[in-house]
Amino acid sequence: MAHQFSTSYIEDSLAIFRQYKKWAEGAMAQLADDQLFVALDPESNSVAIIVKHMAGNMRSRWTDLLTSDGEKPGRNRDSEFEDAPATREALMAIWEEGWSCVFSALSPLSDADISRTVTIRGEPHSVMQAINRQVAHYALHVGQIIFIAKHLKSSGWKTLTVPRKGSADFNSRVQSGEASQR
Repeated sequence: MAHQFSTSYIEDSLAIFRQYKKWAEGAMAQLADDQLFVALDPESNSVAIIVKHMAGNMRSRWTDLLTSDGEKPGRNRDSEFEDAPATREALMAIWEEGWSCVFSALSPLSDADISRTVTIRGEPHSVMQAINRQVAHYALHVGQIIFIAKHLKSSGWKTLTVPRKGSADFNSRVQSGEASQR
């Protein structure tokens, strides 16, 4: 993603969320279907479980963002860490549903909305704080997805950003205006 100059907090937040989504999808696309369900050890989550948790969080946090608590009464967070969807297709369907909640909630907002108050688990947050909370949360989990995928692919991994030992080339492309990665 080419960096786009912005003074809009909402526009920049949307761009960051789109980048995280793209990176996670790039990592998941490199995995064989069965690898989506591999946990690296008994205390770890598979990519599928992480996606299920993220989708549950997204539905809860972003549905009716301005009018209801971000922790919806029907959400069972603990169940998000059990029984992953059975197929890549089912997994990607809940992934897209979750991101749809994010983008549907944020897209109509303006920067005038960032000081409005929303609640998450009964605690007041400004819209900006709520967005920052989720940016940090999703960054953590996207990093986990990438780590697991990179571990499982090993030498077959295709980098999602600047390749190892590629900084000098990337920097020269930035200086010449050719770089398109953020």
